[in-house]
Amino acid sequence: MPRTGRASRIGALVTSVALALSLAACAPDNGPSVQLPAQVDGALPADTQGLLQAAVDRAIAASGSSGALVGVWAPWAGTWVAGAGSVAPGGAGVDVATSFTAGAITRSMTCDALYGLVADGVVKLDDSVTTYVPGLPGREAITLGQLCDSTSGVASYTPAVFGRFVVTPERVWNPRELVGHGLERPGGQPGAGFSDSDTGYLLLGMALEQASRKSMSALYEKYVFAPIGMSGSSLPASAAATLHGLWSPANAEGAVECAAPIDLGDLSPSATWTAGAVVSDLADVGRYTQSLALGARSYDTEARFDAPLPAAGDAASWFTATGGAYQAGSLIGQFGQTPGMLTAAFADRNTGMTIVVALNNSRASDALVRALAWELAAIASKAPAAAGQTAPDAGLPWTAEDMGAQVTAAAVCPIP
Repeated sequence: MPRTGRASRIGALVTSVALALSLAACAPDNGPSVQLPAQVDGALPADTQGLLQAAVDRAIAASGSSGALVGVWAPWAGTWVAGAGSVAPGGAGVDVATSFTAGAITRSMTCDALYGLVADGVVKLDDSVTTYVPGLPGREAITLGQLCDSTSGVASYTPAVFGRFVVTPERVWNPRELVGHGLERPGGQPGAGFSDSDTGYLLLGMALEQASRKSMSALYEKYVFAPIGMSGSSLPASAAATLHGLWSPANAEGAVECAAPIDLGDLSPSATWTAGAVVSDLADVGRYTQSLALGARSYDTEARFDAPLPAAGDAASWFTATGGAYQAGSLIGQFGQTPGMLTAAFADRNTGMTIVVALNNSRASDALVRALAWELAAIASKAPAAAGQTAPDAGLPWTAEDMGAQVTAAAVCPIP
């Protein structure tokens, strides 16, 4: 898509720096530097809210979560921001300001830091990771760009150590140790295809710290949080999210213990670091995802999303991945499963419609939270326009019913 195409769309959309109050976050003293579409200041219609709530309730049950956070912003129609359930079994209720671990959404932020450093002339996308991270014999062909794109061929480390996360969630991990576990597992050839890898994002974080001589916390602040006005977001040194991550084990018969999940609220951020440890809130992640999809930051380039690859071997033609993000039709964003959390955030690059979802039990596959986010997007895309507004043409290549069925198919706990 030519640069002028996106520029004209954004020019037509942008009439205000801030979204509605439900999407606005308190900004740093110098204020955010991004421009985002004007948002109707009001709630989505009651009928639309009812459909959204029913979809979320079904996904909470299907995943065995105790609680959820969800935000839906349709610039032409209104907003729906909600907390449901409790922050942990028997805990306090979830409200819209509850902080949560962004999980896989952190991965696109790590790529943001890469693209920011490229724009500043500090690194290049085709730099070898071994230029900055020593002790990786035989990995010279892996580039920083491939680590961001998840085309490095490096396997994920979580399957090798997940049991230890459950037993001692508070343990602090050295990223090199986790990377070592990933490198020991069978992988593929650099550049051969897309395969999401938490190991790759840790390697990328290590490389960016060495290249910039700054911590990843500082890089997120410079390239992600400050430009967007994400004052409620951080890369914490210790467990900080209010919404506890959970994981439901299986009993001796192999059935999932939906009523007795293990609390991973004390999981050390070092367990996922630059692959999943950013803590944020709905307002911040909403602004972030919209900024990502619309290319609103000074370092955003069309090239980042120009050559996507199939997101899976059997993926539909409209479901692709590159640049640390997924593309689904006209949506751009991230989704995934990290210990204790299922998270997804997508925004429409044409309209600015934005969906953010967090479910606090990671027993189910990430297909569940992905399907929920896309179900909510299908519902929101058909919301009628508010007075004086014009509803865009609905253009998603799926229906809410399609995705609702996928949520049901991915269920690991009974749906009432």
